[in-house]
Amino acid sequence: MELQILNAIVLIFGISLIVGLLFNPLRIPPLVGFILTGIIVGPNGLGIVQSVEAVNSLAEIGIILLLFTIGLEFSFAHLWQMRKLLAVSGSIQVFLTFLVSFFVATLIGLPFAEAVLLGFLFALSSTAVVLQILHQRGEMNTPHGNITLGVLIFQDIIAIPMIMAIPFLASISAPAAVQGFSVETLSSMLTLDILILVVLVVAAKWGVPWLLYQIARTRNRELFLLFIVVTCFGVAWLVSLAGVSLALGALLAGLLISRSEYSHQAIGSILPFRDIFTSFFFVSVGMLLDVGFLFNHLGLVLLLIVGVIAAKGLIAAAVPVVLGYPIRTITLVGLALAQVGEFSFILSRSGLDYGILSPEIYQLFLVTALITMAATPFVIGGGPALSDRLRRVDFLHRALDARSPVEEPQREPLREHVVIVGYGVTGKNLARAAKAGGISYVIIEINPETVRKELALGEPIHYGDATTETVLVHADIESARIAVIAINDPVSTRQIVEACRRLNPYLYIIVRTRYLIEVAPLQDLGANEVVPEEFETSLEIFTRVLNKYLIPKDRIEGLTAEIRSDTYQMLRNPQERSPTLTDLIYRLSSVSIVTYTVDPASPVAGKTLGELNLRRRHDVLVLAILRGEETITSPGGDAELLPDDIAIVQGTPEPVARASVLFQASTTDTPA
Repeated sequence: MELQILNAIVLIFGISLIVGLLFNPLRIPPLVGFILTGIIVGPNGLGIVQSVEAVNSLAEIGIILLLFTIGLEFSFAHLWQMRKLLAVSGSIQVFLTFLVSFFVATLIGLPFAEAVLLGFLFALSSTAVVLQILHQRGEMNTPHGNITLGVLIFQDIIAIPMIMAIPFLASISAPAAVQGFSVETLSSMLTLDILILVVLVVAAKWGVPWLLYQIARTRNRELFLLFIVVTCFGVAWLVSLAGVSLALGALLAGLLISRSEYSHQAIGSILPFRDIFTSFFFVSVGMLLDVGFLFNHLGLVLLLIVGVIAAKGLIAAAVPVVLGYPIRTITLVGLALAQVGEFSFILSRSGLDYGILSPEIYQLFLVTALITMAATPFVIGGGPALSDRLRRVDFLHRALDARSPVEEPQREPLREHVVIVGYGVTGKNLARAAKAGGISYVIIEINPETVRKELALGEPIHYGDATTETVLVHADIESARIAVIAINDPVSTRQIVEACRRLNPYLYIIVRTRYLIEVAPLQDLGANEVVPEEFETSLEIFTRVLNKYLIPKDRIEGLTAEIRSDTYQMLRNPQERSPTLTDLIYRLSSVSIVTYTVDPASPVAGKTLGELNLRRRHDVLVLAILRGEETITSPGGDAELLPDDIAIVQGTPEPVARASVLFQASTTDTPA
């Protein structure tokens, strides 16, 4: 028997590895590969694995660990911050999907309990698949990513009462069980439930934190891991005595530890085991799929798949419509939630075990759910193209994209201003700096709540999706001097850069992006400067490290400027296309032009350019001097630098960085 289990494990992981390698270039999530592995090795496939019961036992452990880690990751503070998004978006999606599924199931003559359970099953989407895809695409912090995350969290929460409701649905569908459900049975069950609840509350408040502290004091990783495992399975077993599933007990066990300061260490310790055993759950689901049933009912299955994706997509799209988002966000949210989730498999197996689902309906659901999950990467990938088509539909554009959360005040057209796309941290800081510098600016933001709040504060902010040309035109992009694009959606960023360059060939476009690899494509689309967070963060860390080693500030600034110039230059390859004016600008990137304010206590204050001889001594050239409303261009040697003058200085990066100390207050008598 032991050898059979070992054979099953080796075969499952071996085939899963091969399937995963084939799926990886297509960016299909690994769990889809595990499901396909189960279909291949299971009794309805090639029948390679015979010890199905052993696999199911390992799958049960996977479910327990999965729900335990979900409980550990529950942050009530984070949920409270997202309460409005969760309450509105999640309830709309779950309630509407449940109603539609229940109505259709009742319409075709299914029993009440079975119709309710099917409503539960189709109301849930796949947290694991969707979040992994959004993470791979760099869209977790986008508007559609935030809404999708809120709906998925709400689904995970609402799945708990759904799991608890299954025994009651079973009692409804089994009259004999209802007859045996006496007052004495009910009172004893409630007494046991209350007793277990009291034990859990006491343990969460005093017992578990104290024990965790004592275990942590030993600094023994093995003891800590052992305690976490005992807590997980012990609480699951204790709760199961009250007739509640082991999975729900594991979720409660995770909640016991989630509020302690040791929850992150617990997640890190248990995560590898969870991933291994969860894979067996998805393999076991694949084993249950009857391939013969699929081919015998191929037409019905295809109809159901199209119906589920279309219906769930349309219902999920209602969430951003209600919240006031534009067509792009509406489309992407709808497609992201258009599949059936992994919690639905847990619910469906419980429903089958309790006799609520018939074997035929279970197989039909299983096939539909598996294929919708497998198709998710391709469905989400087609979102941008579909949203572009929908925006060309006039009545949709007028009804959705042209909405404004509040009435914007009338204003005069702007010229030579800055257009800020995205009002996150970067956008807010830029707006604050522009306001302090007396520079006119306008903001484009897709979040209607942010727009409403900032308009009330007097900010020049417009609601809209900047990938739409009319939104950019409304922000006077054609007469703007600079556009700064600081959003988290890489696909939208590329579309906005291309649209800005087309609408204003003379616009100076600055883009904030996440990764260094995105710099060259954005420059090809017309961005003048691309600032990758990945690279700039590394430079900031590098600067702070050198500061700790007491390297002189001018040396650090010079080295940083040189690295920045060299790195960005390496990303440009003018060989790939014919030279343009933009290429000429890029080739001049080794020349820096900066401005310095002359501090009254600086070495240069009150001296002439001839006395300073900056070109010979410091390898920099003063191009102009700004003095109040006066501008002195091409200053000669007799031009004097007065306190509070602004000097426009030219040179290569390192000398320019070194020269900055000349314009700052000096604490020594060292001459310039």
